[in-house]
Amino acid sequence: MKALKFIHNRLFYIDQTQLPAQEVWKECHAIQDGWQAIKRLEVRGAPLIGVFAAYCMYIWAKDFSGKERDFKKQFLKAAQYLRACRPTAVNLAWALNRVVSEVKANQSKTVKEIINVILDTACAIHQEDILLCSNIGRFGAGLINNGDNILTHCNAGFLATGGIGTALAVIYTAARNGKKIHVYADETRPLLQGARLTAWELSKAKVPVTAICDNMAAVLMAKGKIDKIITGADRIAANGDTANKIGTYSVAVNAKYHKIPFYIAAPFSTFDLSIASGEDIPIEERDGEEVRTVLGKASIAPKKVKVFNPAFDVTPHELIAGIVTDKGIIYPPFQKNIKKLIG
Repeated sequence: MKALKFIHNRLFYIDQTQLPAQEVWKECHAIQDGWQAIKRLEVRGAPLIGVFAAYCMYIWAKDFSGKERDFKKQFLKAAQYLRACRPTAVNLAWALNRVVSEVKANQSKTVKEIINVILDTACAIHQEDILLCSNIGRFGAGLINNGDNILTHCNAGFLATGGIGTALAVIYTAARNGKKIHVYADETRPLLQGARLTAWELSKAKVPVTAICDNMAAVLMAKGKIDKIITGADRIAANGDTANKIGTYSVAVNAKYHKIPFYIAAPFSTFDLSIASGEDIPIEERDGEEVRTVLGKASIAPKKVKVFNPAFDVTPHELIAGIVTDKGIIYPPFQKNIKKLIG
């Protein structure tokens, strides 16, 4: 179960916009391909974007044909180009900054040697993400009881990471440990990542799953059908405020009212301790056609109607019961405990 493959110095990825109808693998031939793949959400999920971007820098570097003295300058421009692709998910900038730091630390080497450093760094980021996901699953599985009904929003599984996922890593690990669980997957309008991707993933892994419309979650909570809620994250501020796919905030508010624990699952690379609170997290706004149509096909609103289409929202830390990380579970008070475990 993988969302990307790096084989014989070639980068391949599942085009997630074509799921669940068909599983189509594409090759990233150039950094421009990588930019388009991320922007179009063919590659998505904060950790996966970071891994993919690191490999994209190697794809750019190995095909560099300019003068050796211009390599570093052009490399930094290429990294900045890719970094600007999606502003909210901090893992993109984190991975690119790590690659850039390694290049700067080895700038006395030849271009050929530096290209090998870039490759080694990208592979290391990928392998580390596999381990991070495994650790998140191991720590989080203890939160799950036998017989639990778990609600999740958007997609935070192997399609969103280099490993088995973040929120879904907890679910996969609990199921692998023999716990009988059932998952409700919010459809996640407007791009339906829950219905298209999470339901597909869980079905593939033979974990019982039921897809629901986003506006059905509160009814299930009121009927006592939800025991726990676990979602992923795209950026976590120093105080625990968390940006995730649009609609997550609504789920958290409903969970608080119905006294259901709401958990976030994310690796250390998703924390941005330079940001004090969620108010400072940049929120990407996307094309209105995503709302006016269903997946760019059937029109469901007047063609020229105005649309507000933020891709993410911020859940205040007061609504979060705990944050499952690769280093352990962080509980309130978040400001203090995030600094202790992550900072």
